Amino acid sequence: MALAVEAADFAGLAKYGLFGALGHQEYLLRAQQQLTGLYEQGLEVHLRVLEAGDFEDYCSALGLDPRAPAARVAYAGDPELAGEPFVYAGEPLVDLLPVLLDDHRARVRMSVACAALLGAVGDDPPGQRRMAAVMRYVTSVYLALAGGAGEGCHLLTLRCHGPEDGEELTSAVDVRVERGHLHPAGRDAEAFCVTLAAGVASGGEGALLLHGDPSAGNGDGPPGGPRPGPRVRGWALAGGRLRPMTAHEVFDELADDAARGLPFPPGVVPQPGFRLPDFPGAGAGGGGGGGPLG
Repeated sequence: MALAVEAADFAGLAKYGLFGALGHQEYLLRAQQQLTGLYEQGLEVHLRVLEAGDFEDYCSALGLDPRAPAARVAYAGDPELAGEPFVYAGEPLVDLLPVLLDDHRARVRMSVACAALLGAVGDDPPGQRRMAAVMRYVTSVYLALAGGAGEGCHLLTLRCHGPEDGEELTSAVDVRVERGHLHPAGRDAEAFCVTLAAGVASGGEGALLLHGDPSAGNGDGPPGGPRPGPRVRGWALAGGRLRPMTAHEVFDELADDAARGLPFPPGVVPQPGFRLPDFPGAGAGGGGGGGPLG
């Protein structure tokens, strides 16, 4: 089932008569009733976001009439679009829709990053081997970042682009570590790793930041004094290679993020990045990682 989660998509699709005379809230109420009925019958329902622009492009590519009910059914069930299913588990829509929308956005980021990664390595057998090597490497980087983050809920942010006017790719994932155990982060972790792989494989440029748990402070304040803000560590991606940033570079990157409209973390303590794994076969010099294709 494809759901028009956002009001703008609902309005953009209503012109095709997909929802009759229903308003968005009434449509969501009926969707909740339908989902509840199917769930109570023991049926497994797979959900995806019904996005106006994407649906129109899909219908145009396949020669479908967007006004026809069959077009919406085809869009909802197309395995090329759906990927790993998002399964309805009986949640109220008020709780489900933000999660479904986050999952959808992660899918979009992953799709864009996958295209960039394939473009960098190629789809022939040597390219597939390069892709496997890059994915093993970025997985080891992700685990090293989680291990170095320590206990708590942290945030990893990444932006990168190819060396020749490549499209900027961005990704973010919450990293939660409890008692030394890394909790699964689902689609966001997949999207993060594929985005980093695209940057590494294309010899891209960018920045990776590890924002410490804001509730934990950094433990460096004087006894009885105010608790300092969270640490932020950083790594620069240059030529497909990761290297630790200095504290000053981390501050500059946060300032650049603020200039792009992101909030500057209050009380933040910029700190250098720690060493990350080198790509297998890369030299040990230079510190903090290597790109496989350079």
